[in-house]
Amino acid sequence: MNKKSIGLLGALLLLLGVGVGYLSGYTVDGYGETGIRRLLRLQLVLEGKLKGEKLPPGGQRLLKDIHLNLTGDAGKSLDQLHAVDPGLQKQLDVLFPDTHQSYSLALLDVTPGRPFRYAERQANRCFVPGSIGKLAVITGLFTELKRLYPANIEKRKEILKTRIVKGGPWVIPDSHTIPVYDPQSGVFQRMRPREDHEFSLYEWADHMLSVSANAAASVVWKELLLMRHFKDKYPPAPTEESRFFSQTPKQELAQIVMSVVNDPLRELSIPEDQWKLGSFFTAEGKKRAPGLGGSTASPRALLRFLVALERGLVVDAWSSLEIKRLMYLTDRRIRYVSAPALAHAAVFFKSGSQFKCKPEPDYKCLKYKGNVDNYMNSTAVIEHPDGRVYIVVLMSNVLRKNSADDHQRLAVEVDKLIPPAPKK
Repeated sequence: MNKKSIGLLGALLLLLGVGVGYLSGYTVDGYGETGIRRLLRLQLVLEGKLKGEKLPPGGQRLLKDIHLNLTGDAGKSLDQLHAVDPGLQKQLDVLFPDTHQSYSLALLDVTPGRPFRYAERQANRCFVPGSIGKLAVITGLFTELKRLYPANIEKRKEILKTRIVKGGPWVIPDSHTIPVYDPQSGVFQRMRPREDHEFSLYEWADHMLSVSANAAASVVWKELLLMRHFKDKYPPAPTEESRFFSQTPKQELAQIVMSVVNDPLRELSIPEDQWKLGSFFTAEGKKRAPGLGGSTASPRALLRFLVALERGLVVDAWSSLEIKRLMYLTDRRIRYVSAPALAHAAVFFKSGSQFKCKPEPDYKCLKYKGNVDNYMNSTAVIEHPDGRVYIVVLMSNVLRKNSADDHQRLAVEVDKLIPPAPKK
């Protein structure tokens, strides 16, 4: 789809489809703010103007309903995470009598009207974060936008909405599907990203978080390299972009690859041994822009990130809110947040998994059932209608077993530990 087509879509407010199974994304009324065209169909489904599966109550918030919970004085006490609350810790410990030893969790209750409470289980233990690492990429994107336009948020928005990026070889390969809709024909498809797919930078970012597309993450990460290199000359012409990647020494390129996604984490006082992103999410991306080493993250580091996000400290207040909006879960809920107890809660969510297999007698390698590695991780900010607000990170590495059901069960039990907000 070319720039002219996208401009026409914006002018006519045409419709974009979204399929069952997408995990998060901007609020349904967010098209005018972002130009993420798939949101239009989702809004019309909610309004009853189109057929489609309705969102759960917690997924129906609008732009005006999304805010940061810990700005100003509310979050100042969280410069350092609270000491463990003995009462909450005792309750949390009861949930793990027979659970696999790898289960690690960090939990922070920030419900307004009472003191914050913190509890944990092996919160400094590190895991391969999988797709949770895409939170570092989205942070890198907003960091580079601020570098380009430190005092002009409108220009940052403009770049996100008008920079049209072709997938190119960076999307190869990806097993995830993305929503592709032709508003003129009305045909909607979920398909794997292709080299000829074109989306705005906002839409690639949405694909990266909403369907966790590895291809989208690599495309966005590639754009960070271009922003860092070309500075006020961004976006470059295709010939200049090609020359940059072909002529820049790989070692120099690797340093930029690591800097654009990891330096913003260091700015949040998250140490490298607690959260590091090591390489692109697609094989072709790794070949064209190699990283340095693997990826790792701990529950405590990820919790620290989400606290900083709620405080408006991830890049700046506007960027923090935009990232939170992109994390807003507006479709089918999986793993931790599939718990029925969370149906009415607004959930700001990113999950990640990675599995690896080796030959073993009487064992068949299946998705999420690796016998070498089998990481399954969830990060979430939960906001209930009764005023409860809490942040939770759960990470595990249970071999040969899909742990999704256990994650859901733990979500139900953790939710019971957080009482409603005090009545005013």
